[in-house]
Amino acid sequence: MLKISFTYISRFALVYLVSFLCFSISRAQEKDTTKPEKKKNNIFDFAVNAITRSTPDSTTELINAKSEKPYLPYEGKIIRHIRVRTFGFETTFQDTTQSSNYFGTRILNHLHRNSREWVIRNNLFVKERTPVNAYMMADNERYLRSLEFMQDARILIRPIENNPDSVDVEVATKDLFSIVGEVTQFSPEQFKGRIADANVLGMGQKVQLSVLWDQLRTPTFGYNLLYSKNNIANSFVNASVAYGTINPNLQGAAWNEQGWMVRFDRPLASQYLHVAGSAAVLQGESFNLYNISDTLFYKYKYRTYDAWIGYNIGVRKYLHNINVKGRQFVAIRFLNTNFLESPEQVKGQLIQKFNTTKAVLGSFTLFRQNFFKTNYLYGFGTTEDVPYGYNVAFTGGWYQQSFLNRGYAGVDANRYIVTKKKDIIQYFGRACTFINQGELQDASVMLGGSMFSRLFVRDNVKLRQYMRLTYAQQFSRMGIDPLSLSNTFGIRYFSSDSTLGDQRLSLHSETYLFLKYKVFGFKFAPFVFGDAAVITPENEKFAKSGVFYGLGGGVRTRNENLVFGTMELRFIFFPRKAEMADSFKLEFTTNLNFRYNSSYVKAPDIIQLNNDPNNSVF
Repeated sequence: MLKISFTYISRFALVYLVSFLCFSISRAQEKDTTKPEKKKNNIFDFAVNAITRSTPDSTTELINAKSEKPYLPYEGKIIRHIRVRTFGFETTFQDTTQSSNYFGTRILNHLHRNSREWVIRNNLFVKERTPVNAYMMADNERYLRSLEFMQDARILIRPIENNPDSVDVEVATKDLFSIVGEVTQFSPEQFKGRIADANVLGMGQKVQLSVLWDQLRTPTFGYNLLYSKNNIANSFVNASVAYGTINPNLQGAAWNEQGWMVRFDRPLASQYLHVAGSAAVLQGESFNLYNISDTLFYKYKYRTYDAWIGYNIGVRKYLHNINVKGRQFVAIRFLNTNFLESPEQVKGQLIQKFNTTKAVLGSFTLFRQNFFKTNYLYGFGTTEDVPYGYNVAFTGGWYQQSFLNRGYAGVDANRYIVTKKKDIIQYFGRACTFINQGELQDASVMLGGSMFSRLFVRDNVKLRQYMRLTYAQQFSRMGIDPLSLSNTFGIRYFSSDSTLGDQRLSLHSETYLFLKYKVFGFKFAPFVFGDAAVITPENEKFAKSGVFYGLGGGVRTRNENLVFGTMELRFIFFPRKAEMADSFKLEFTTNLNFRYNSSYVKAPDIIQLNNDPNNSVF
């Protein structure tokens, strides 16, 4: 069955129409001013002229280095002054002597307000009149790059002539264009889109408005509004509030949940900071806005209180003795999701997403984790940070799901390796069990490994290979969800929820290229992939397993001088489809933000086998 939605085609056309117009008024930057311009007599000449080779810039410099390496020669020297420099869109980040000051960059600089100096300083935990700590410097540089509105950042050490015991520090940053717009649904019957500014007035605050117009919905119009503030008063506490009438419901993807949310969180931005945690309150309620029958509509209302706090043990010892590498972090969490109204269809059943849940969980994390700077993993050349070392979290406590009151114990272990040849490898293992009156219930285990190959370069064309293998199994399942295929550990974009089991073996493989040519200023990364999975129905022998796989390819593209983020056009073919699943799918996604989550610790939680909410696996 071939399924190509008009939405995908229209979104693709809309983005490229705007891009073409932008290109038409900014093409001057691609000209070679040393040669007279050749007159273009027809559209064919214009199209050929639009195809150019990538020139050396910040996205063609290959980066492969341990993050702390540039700072080690200055270990222990006193920081005299810290200076902040912010670059505009006309400046090449790696070489500030290069400039692309043309109509397009002038428009972007006019519309965008660079992050204010006090915003950058608020996000520094490196201080003046303190000794240089190479790992803290690396931490701070990485943390700056993790900010939503930041394209790249460098912390540079400048030696002081005739003062060998002191140094100056320069913090150089370059923002992302913070104003973004996206159309996710576009047809005569439906429109859905959003507009946001991730760095309003350069003050580290975000405002986002999403709107929906749907003729099948009553009322036809709905909206979501979100405000967030980064790092309040140099406390590293982020705050966000949201209210919306078009949230996706818990049952499926229909936009008929209304709700609100208030959240404060403080990440462990550095291994040298003491405290991390978060506190959130949220509420959601479903309404029958699509006028479906009562037997099919899941009516519910819930409220969630979720708070955790953790402490990094022995930070002072780490600051004064760089030879102490291991870290220890303890945390405790309280969670209460109370269904004030449950769907009639699931009352009395153990279904995680519709059950009232209460938990008190504690965790103890051992980690020895530093970072490696590289590029061309997910993005088109911007600096990316991947960990090397280990991270092991032990979690235990009390967990109540509906009428089940049980103890819980789990472990989440990760080993990160960067080889001498720059292959990036992760091994991971997850295991947990619930304990009820001395009986083990809902026990599960997942083992796996993933790898990004080293970057292969030939004639300025770059290639990487990605692979991931996982195996998961459940025992004595009672309350948690069974293993499924429609998730990151199954088969990507597999839409059937009816293929379930208690054993799953999956393999993911993707090969992608970064091309040296640009069309209308867009850089391209074509890719091919294959996913395969074996899943065993519950309480059946392995011989009864079903084999499913998906094959496909596509292309990612980005123009760094335009508003749009990375765009992806992907097609997938499922030779063996399950019930209610399409055999061929076409997906077009805009404003993708490919970035690996490089946090040290996370909130205590039960082990997940069907998703990766913390993006802790490559």
